[in-house]
Amino acid sequence: MRFFTHLLAGTAFAFVTGFSGVVAAEIPARDRIVVLISVDGFPAWLWRDPQTPLPTLRRLAAEGAVCDAGMKVSNPSVTWINHTTLVTGVEPRRHGVLYNGLLVRKGPTLPPVIEPWRAKTELVRVPTVYDAAHDAGLTVAQIDWVAITNAPSVNWNWFEVPDTTSEWSKELVAQGVLTPQELAEFIKGKNVAWRDMVWTKATAHIIKTRKPNLLLFHPLNTDNINHQYGPGSWASYTAFGYVDRLIAEVLAALDEAGMKDKATVIIATDHGFKKVSKFINPNIALRKAGLLKAAGPTVTSCDAYVVTQGGMAFAFVTDPAKKAALLPELREVCGKIPGVERVLDGNDGHTLGMPTPAENQGMGDLILYAKAGHAFQATAAGEAEVIDSPNYLGTHGYANTDPELNGAFIAWGYGIRRGVKITEMKNLDIAPTIARLLSVKLGVTPDGRVLEEILK
Repeated sequence: MRFFTHLLAGTAFAFVTGFSGVVAAEIPARDRIVVLISVDGFPAWLWRDPQTPLPTLRRLAAEGAVCDAGMKVSNPSVTWINHTTLVTGVEPRRHGVLYNGLLVRKGPTLPPVIEPWRAKTELVRVPTVYDAAHDAGLTVAQIDWVAITNAPSVNWNWFEVPDTTSEWSKELVAQGVLTPQELAEFIKGKNVAWRDMVWTKATAHIIKTRKPNLLLFHPLNTDNINHQYGPGSWASYTAFGYVDRLIAEVLAALDEAGMKDKATVIIATDHGFKKVSKFINPNIALRKAGLLKAAGPTVTSCDAYVVTQGGMAFAFVTDPAKKAALLPELREVCGKIPGVERVLDGNDGHTLGMPTPAENQGMGDLILYAKAGHAFQATAAGEAEVIDSPNYLGTHGYANTDPELNGAFIAWGYGIRRGVKITEMKNLDIAPTIARLLSVKLGVTPDGRVLEEILK
């Protein structure tokens, strides 16, 4: 009895299987791998659709843990923001990423711009789980992750826009993973399905040759297709069937590398998706109100500008010295735009998990949310404040309280209980859970929790 009590207390050194009660020595983290795959734009409502062709993911869900109800994402429900939440476990209010890049103000009479490929140290204000893994002596690899450029704690990188002259790129060609033409064409290639194929090849190669302890992989084609053809369209179903096959290739690489029984695979996403039929053009409304001047599509000067992010947008008074005088007018103009559902003050950012303008210069003075079926676009050209969107049939960015923004979540493999169904979770919970799986300590107190119910 004394031995059995001691064994239960020693969870850092042993675990009990969920089937036979047999006790097995825990495999040290340095000999294991956690793979976090973020399938871009994977709504829980599509996961629940039995016609979505996902045989690989459905097998993983049956053999592991799943959140059928959907994982709640962060505001804004946009790609880089939520990928940063996935690896930090804190809200954007704290990690600081509010766009697919860094918002840079160009002056008091010019619109701000978003610069995507700024260094991770400029974008992310808190330590990440991959920083924690690196600090613990573990190795990290990433394929097409975001807000991660030049992160010093990542051992092996294949960026969305990779350095095709790097030693890593040359190795992929030398070992026959990529052809020289595939490497040369990668940067200018616009076929995202093909790019996903190349990213998957690189992922499999890293697994088999490097065996990193933490691998971050971000296939992108599903998001592209959902935007262009709408979530739940035939094209959308096909895109999810394709990514399911690519994930099967990653699993095969784990098996080939001898890591299948030492691997934990987490399937997540950055956001769900909503269908769109109308575009809202807030900067046209600002131009008509005399707050912005434009020559065709080019904004020549402005006192105010709206930065759009799908189902939401941030409105700015571009000259801080004029903010007190112009903000009431800006609010009135934005509130009258057809298709705008809500206008919130930027100082209310904390109620949405976002910062205030005083805490982060990228935070809008106003937060705009679109009505269902509507999305914002940035153009200042033309006269119509709302138009049809025939070539853009889906988007995200809406408030994370909308259940259609909930994302899919599956966990499988080493350390994961079989047959668990979670009824409620947030993407804030993933980083703390990965940290527990790797026996590392996050360098920040998370806003999320460890998903104890899925762990052995």
